[in-house]
Amino acid sequence: MKNDLALFEEFKIRRAYDEKEEMWYFSVVDIIQVLTQQPDFQAARNYWKVLKNRLTKEGSESVTKCNRLKLEASDGKKYLTDVANPETLLRLIQSVPSPKAEPIKLWLAKVGYERMQEMADPEKSIDRARENWQKHGRSEKWIQQRMMGQETRNKLTDYWQQNDIKKGEEFAILTNIIHQEWAGLTVQEHKKLKSLKTQNLRDHMSEAELIFTALAELSTRQIAEAMQAKGMPQNKVASKKGGSIAKKARHELETKTGKNIITGQNYLPPKKNKK
Repeated sequence: MKNDLALFEEFKIRRAYDEKEEMWYFSVVDIIQVLTQQPDFQAARNYWKVLKNRLTKEGSESVTKCNRLKLEASDGKKYLTDVANPETLLRLIQSVPSPKAEPIKLWLAKVGYERMQEMADPEKSIDRARENWQKHGRSEKWIQQRMMGQETRNKLTDYWQQNDIKKGEEFAILTNIIHQEWAGLTVQEHKKLKSLKTQNLRDHMSEAELIFTALAELSTRQIAEAMQAKGMPQNKVASKKGGSIAKKARHELETKTGKNIITGQNYLPPKKNKK
């Protein structure tokens, strides 16, 4: 878990990056402090305490989806702090009347969250992603494959969600099983091979890597559907079988071409030489 600070106007917002989930978690109190424009941190804590109690009584899922992580406080020590991913924060923000609500939503989208705007306008998000990939020099063929792969991924995660798989850690576990089975590497090992840290692995895959990832995830979903897989044990079996199909195809292609599908190539900008 990587901790750091992000700035919104004059406010410092603590956040932590979960590498397994590839997700940023933000300090709820820090976000509340921005929304209430409260310079006194203790006052922001009290506001959150009252809001948290009210939302709990109302049965709001926003509170139950908050986690607690150790974040560094102003005294330099680390304390357990309420944190939430941006999807949960979006719901919490709606509970706080504030002129900063829209600006903080946009800020969250820039510093750690794309899904928020996708929820509001999926087509706009797709167009923005395409433009971003074009700016970074991706070919139209690569972009098409990336988008087709994402559609395949979405259908798989939709199946998981409908069949007793929880977002977050359980999604990550199954994704890793599929990836390790077809690629011979965990997601983190593949990222390390490509010298990636917080970047999205799929955004740095070759066309072939994207195709085999999509084949593995398509196979997994179809096997899970045929098995009527529910819960983690059954979906783990389907994930391993789906990944195995792509592994066999990868080995056959590598044998025919003499080239490895898995590579350390990435789309990171070249490092500047220090003078």
